[in-house]
Amino acid sequence: MGEKDNNKKQVPLRLSPSLYAELSRWAEEDFRSLNGQIEYLLSACVKKRRGEKYAQKKDEER
Repeated sequence: MGEKDNNKKQVPLRLSPSLYAELSRWAEEDFRSLNGQIEYLLSACVKKRRGEKYAQKKDEER
């Protein structure tokens, strides 16, 4: 475990049984833990949102 891991925040999360099952299967396919898969997906969504906001800002400047 790296130093980065020591700074991670814990967040209680409630999932429906069907979503939990789907995420668990997906994590297994991607060789990740469920927690790792959720963190990966959230990170990807944040990056996508940042990119969209950046693109929108650039469009507004034109």
